[in-house]
Amino acid sequence: MSEEKLTESVIRHTLSTTGIMIGFTVIGTVLLAATYFTTRLPILDSERQAKLKLFAQVLSAALHDNDLLKDGVAVPAGGDLGNRETTFAYRARLAGQPAAVVLEATAPDGYSGDIKLLIAVRADGELAGVRVLTHKETPGLGDYIDIAHSDWIQKNFDGQSIAKTSDDRWKVKKDGGSFDYMAGATITPRAVVKAVHKALQYFAAHREEIFSAPVAKESEHG
Repeated sequence: MSEEKLTESVIRHTLSTTGIMIGFTVIGTVLLAATYFTTRLPILDSERQAKLKLFAQVLSAALHDNDLLKDGVAVPAGGDLGNRETTFAYRARLAGQPAAVVLEATAPDGYSGDIKLLIAVRADGELAGVRVLTHKETPGLGDYIDIAHSDWIQKNFDGQSIAKTSDDRWKVKKDGGSFDYMAGATITPRAVVKAVHKALQYFAAHREEIFSAPVAKESEHG
């Protein structure tokens, strides 16, 4: 085979291989795009339902008639809520009037690290409910803050407010405050009480701003 024909053969083979690779790439991209668009809505709906179930634990359905996930306000990281990234305050309304807000807060000083909380506050500043979202507290000791292990969080916070309990009493009883704790596990409830107190203070300071702010576009997927 002459050198010219050999070169033509190599070029044809290279072009053929390149064409096949491009074809596979295009097909793969189309399949991935199709999979994304096919699964995107079910995934979003699943995430939506999971959020609503969490909200239902801290806020009675009787307290609102709006879609919470479509009435969110962005809350910057830091501040009294202690979150490390932007979160959303979800506003509950009843007959068009402010009824409550659902907030995320972080207690950074748990025994084993961050304790993330979901907190519902009625428009009058009273706690509708508090739940632990995630924590790393010691199993069998500090994990009693989790509703799955104990009703401690309900007994201590449902119906509480800064109007009912003065600022200097927002501590565990060991520290001279009003809140119960389990012997041998003081650091964990101390962190939760502090975080809930700060969340109530945040709400009191920003109530009007929260309920009057425009809806954040990304609140449903935040």
